[in-house]
Amino acid sequence: MASPLLSVSGLTKTYGARCVVDAVSFTLDAGQTLGLLGPNGAGKSTTVGMICGLIAADAGEVRLDGELLGKGNSAAKHKLGLVPQDLALYEDLSARENLKLFGALYGLKGAALKARCDDVLKLVNLGDRAGDKPSTFSGGMKRRLNIAAALLHDPQLLILDEPTVGVDPQSRNAIFDSLATLRAQGRSLIYTSHYMEEVERLADQIVIIDHGRLIANEAPAALYQRLPGQAALAVELLQAPTVGLLAALSELEEVIDLTSDATQLNIALRQADDALAVLEWLTAQGCRARHFATSKASLEDIFLTLTGRTLRD
Repeated sequence: MASPLLSVSGLTKTYGARCVVDAVSFTLDAGQTLGLLGPNGAGKSTTVGMICGLIAADAGEVRLDGELLGKGNSAAKHKLGLVPQDLALYEDLSARENLKLFGALYGLKGAALKARCDDVLKLVNLGDRAGDKPSTFSGGMKRRLNIAAALLHDPQLLILDEPTVGVDPQSRNAIFDSLATLRAQGRSLIYTSHYMEEVERLADQIVIIDHGRLIANEAPAALYQRLPGQAALAVELLQAPTVGLLAALSELEEVIDLTSDATQLNIALRQADDALAVLEWLTAQGCRARHFATSKASLEDIFLTLTGRTLRD
């Protein structure tokens, strides 16, 4: 069995008496995408900072392709690219000049640097704006140029920290198209976001951190099994149900949970296929529906179940 591309072992960081990251460990295989989630203040950004070597860990280690990151190991660091949440661009240099500057920092020059600039500009759909300054770009275009800069040195692992914050739907789709190309090339990605649907769309593996501790590290399909109900059925009846009908409905084997408000029934189901059986049962009891809708459990449902619904500041 092949060794993981990235191995994070026991990462720990404290600030005074507060433990921000508490012995976090996970691995990522080559060619896979890991979604890293956590509420505000959970330790997610600190974990990313330690993986990249921007924050010194108090304990633990990070290995990329078997090499220990940190302690001046620049060869290992060259295998990693970071797209920070805060834009890191020079507004008064053209897009190409920005990339040439960043490429030079990685030791690229001459024809090799020109070729990489062309490649990454094409990847993020900015080839026709190479001579324009970021000061003239939209927020989404700046985000895409930020991604291009992180790819110049052709890293094996790309870490993207909230790469779609504040961008329009078209730019978000353009970013997803670029990431799809990178995945097809066999690139490994770590993707952090507060947009659950993005992680749901991209991730082969999901890591959730809360209060500095790792509380989930699984494939999406395995995470869904943590929820008692895998689907939901909302039914609006023509008449309010009786207490006896609600009691009988809650006893059905397909029903995990039931809440009602006047004529509205909200029913948690074991699986999506159970919706038909419940609707047939309601019809047999003489209930007539004005409207009904089904839905599947989402990553947001899982996230809130594991981390709670209390507001985080």
